[in-house]
Amino acid sequence: MPAHRRIFGLETEFGLHLDAPQGRAITPEEVAGHLFRSVVEWGRSSNVFLPNASRLYIDVGAHPEYATAECDSLTDLIASDKAGERIVHDLIADGERRLADAGIDGTIHLYKNNTDSAGNSYGCHENYLVRRRADFRAFASALLPFLITRQIVTGAGCITRTPDGAHFSFSPRADHMWEGLSSATTRSRPMINTRDEPHANAELYRRMHVIVGDSTMAEPTTLLKVGATDLMLRLMEAHVRLPDVTLANEMQAIRAVAHDMSGRATVELADGRRLTAVDIQQTYLDVVRANVGGVIEATDEVARILDLWDRGIRAVREQNFALVETELDWAIKHRLVTRYRDKLGCGLDDPRLARLELAFHDVSPQRGLYFKLVEQGLVTRVVDDARIARATTQAPQTTRARLRGQFVTAAIESGQDFTVDWVHLKLTGAHQTILLKDPFRTEDARVETLLEHLGG
Repeated sequence: MPAHRRIFGLETEFGLHLDAPQGRAITPEEVAGHLFRSVVEWGRSSNVFLPNASRLYIDVGAHPEYATAECDSLTDLIASDKAGERIVHDLIADGERRLADAGIDGTIHLYKNNTDSAGNSYGCHENYLVRRRADFRAFASALLPFLITRQIVTGAGCITRTPDGAHFSFSPRADHMWEGLSSATTRSRPMINTRDEPHANAELYRRMHVIVGDSTMAEPTTLLKVGATDLMLRLMEAHVRLPDVTLANEMQAIRAVAHDMSGRATVELADGRRLTAVDIQQTYLDVVRANVGGVIEATDEVARILDLWDRGIRAVREQNFALVETELDWAIKHRLVTRYRDKLGCGLDDPRLARLELAFHDVSPQRGLYFKLVEQGLVTRVVDDARIARATTQAPQTTRARLRGQFVTAAIESGQDFTVDWVHLKLTGAHQTILLKDPFRTEDARVETLLEHLGG
């Protein structure tokens, strides 16, 4: 892997809801079918790769899912991730028209969140390309204490409802994790999926597939979530000695941390000590800082990540959420929920707050509360709207995604059928399948010849 370069990717499953009070009963699968009909018409499938080199499909449970193209910069990743919100949103109007033609007048909502009212959970998966190593499971396990406590800075925040009442939590995803490492995804729902599927040269690479994180709306949260994890991986790959904070019970710890907004709850370590999530995150931040200028190159982006990481930890330790209330999802949402609760004079279990929380995650720029907060200057940005708009149709230009994006765009424009996945390109009927095993490669003579053929 080239020095200081890593391939990143995000996969987001969106919540789907049809609001049709007068309509006949309709299954989520039927709604998803109408939503994706326009995709099927041009792609001949509900599982397609787009001109921006990203993947769009319907996942298990009728969840629209968008997987970003390969990115080697955090800003490209954030732009591609936000582009996905626009791409799925742009399916709504046509889907509603098709439903109306079928006699169902209703409004389709898509939510970039992690749980529905029935208690089901759907995810946001992070992908990090790492060098292949014999001790991968041990390597991945060493990351678990970081991921479990990371939620105090990168969690999406949520109102948790229990038989005893409601309280605010750091993460809606934490209660749905059941294992640290596993090759399964739905059966056991591990924090790190160990299935060996690198989408690259398998002799050189593996993919660290993290599924414990929350879907995040605020761009700085995504920057910190992926950026801090990348910095941790850099230290681990360089064999930097990390603090030994192995947890005694990972499932117990992730839940305890999620539900403790005070930051004072302790978790038990394997050696018998008890530390808070704040303590553990601080030890990780300290060791990362100590290696800036050495293992980690000192850049403006690294400085921004470390500053936000530090302020996120301080916000919890000092109970001063204002330190990050325009940058970190949980703090943005906590401020929103608290203000409306005080205005309404109600408890956190009030259904109006549940609707408010859901509206925060609505990907519609017209309905979504996140977008209204952005307009009011209450949420900080990392990339601008023009860059996001470009990312809806243009692939990242510094990775293999450039080649895939060019191929898909040219094939669609020429009207020719094709098949494509993360590593293969092929025109239907052609004898040759082009295999692209290097995700860092942006030029290939075989692809150039194919593009010339498509250009006619």
